[in-house]
Amino acid sequence: MPTGSHWTENSSKIITWLVEPGKEETRKTMAKVNRARSTSPPDGGWGWMIVAGCFLVTICTRAVTRCISIFFVEFQTYFAQDYAQTAWIHSIVDCVTMLCAPLGSVVSNRLSCQVGIMLGGLLASTGLILSSFATSLKHLYLTLGVVTGLGFALCYSPAIAMVGKYFSRRKALAYGIAMSGSGIGTFILAPVVQLLIEQFSWRGALLILGGFVLNLCVCGALMRPITLKEDPTTPEQNNICRTQKEDFKRASLYSPLTDKWAQTCLCCSLQQEYSFVLMSDFVVLAISVLFMAYGCSPLFVYLVPYALSVGVSHQQAAFLMSILGVIDIIGNITFGWLTDRRCLKSYRYVCYLVAVGLDGLCYLCLPMLQSLPLLVPFSCTFGYFDGAYVTLIPVVTAEIVGTTSLSSALGVVYFLHAVPYLVSPPIAGWLVDTTGSYTAAFLLCGFSMIFSSVLLGFARLVKRMKKTQLQFLAKESDPKLQLWTNGSVAYSITRELDQKDGESVATAVPGYNST
Repeated sequence: MPTGSHWTENSSKIITWLVEPGKEETRKTMAKVNRARSTSPPDGGWGWMIVAGCFLVTICTRAVTRCISIFFVEFQTYFAQDYAQTAWIHSIVDCVTMLCAPLGSVVSNRLSCQVGIMLGGLLASTGLILSSFATSLKHLYLTLGVVTGLGFALCYSPAIAMVGKYFSRRKALAYGIAMSGSGIGTFILAPVVQLLIEQFSWRGALLILGGFVLNLCVCGALMRPITLKEDPTTPEQNNICRTQKEDFKRASLYSPLTDKWAQTCLCCSLQQEYSFVLMSDFVVLAISVLFMAYGCSPLFVYLVPYALSVGVSHQQAAFLMSILGVIDIIGNITFGWLTDRRCLKSYRYVCYLVAVGLDGLCYLCLPMLQSLPLLVPFSCTFGYFDGAYVTLIPVVTAEIVGTTSLSSALGVVYFLHAVPYLVSPPIAGWLVDTTGSYTAAFLLCGFSMIFSSVLLGFARLVKRMKKTQLQFLAKESDPKLQLWTNGSVAYSITRELDQKDGESVATAVPGYNST
């Protein structure tokens, strides 16, 4: 016979079970959802909405940045400045966008991707609207360059990283579709911006672009977060961070040591987050990105002025930018689809360096093309390979550092674009002002991109030769030795397996002697 207290406990449990019959099922369902979200990338589903959001982000950031070159002649005429001074506007936009890319990664990692992109959209729109009231180039440097560039930085790398989290098998295709927004946006916006300038002047065109860029806030709302299985980290790093977190929890809230522990934990977290920076493959990629970024930027600034200098009309020059944009789309999607095929999947790195090298060759031919029928094939060829390697940048980066560190790694990669994007258009403008032609500027950009491609190829060749030599030496020293390599670390397992087999035989057969 239960006592009063026992009866009270049992009755309360029964009442709770009757009143909340679905609570346990809800808890189980949520646990299943959390497990599902912590597994491998879904390769579809809401991932396609992420692709659509990233597609719109690239339109509002990269395509709008490219279309700033259409304002080049208007700014130069209105403010009566030379090529080099006017080129700083485009340079600062690109530089700040890439220089602050790690800041975008930090904001998305610490808060959320949605908050970062929405904040970036507000900043970028504010910068464009303020630019419409500029009275000097210095005002444009601040508003159109710094403020708009900072807004683009908070949007660009987090949106690209989100695509990599939702896709694995079809990653290159997903990136191809997402990054094609840059080409589609250029194709559509280039003639539209030219029309807006003719109808409303450059001030009215900038004001309308400011309202258009507010669509970044809508893109940010699509970026639903997802939790994936983390890449394996070293046990020492895990133990250090776990110990520091436990010590921090045990510390008093008002203890003077609290700030010190917080800084230590933050340093440990950042050290783990950016540990890939010391990887040899990433260092080579980073150096090559510097030369590639120097070469790719000036064309989008000087293609229209160059076309005008050889006798092409304003509308035809804007049409060249549209061709560049639409072929860029084809390069994004087709190259992404091709490199997802089984025959090319393991050669994405090679495809990337080939695309960069061919863009460099296109640059070397450009000074000889001085009419519209010759410039159209150039725009097609350069646009295709530009779209190809832009698609593969996040794919190659993910292969080197892994999916978990992709957001931080892309922040660093785009950060490395900053200085070349800042200095290359003014240097090219200075060469144009000094020599009186575009030849020297285009040749310098072409050789820079070719060097970037050759550097990557040479590094991959050296790595493969070292791996082959290591395997050959291992086989010569011991025929039974099998060498497994993981990057620069080699593992020998055959002897250990032989020893374990001998021990198991000795245990199973009494009196057995392995010697």
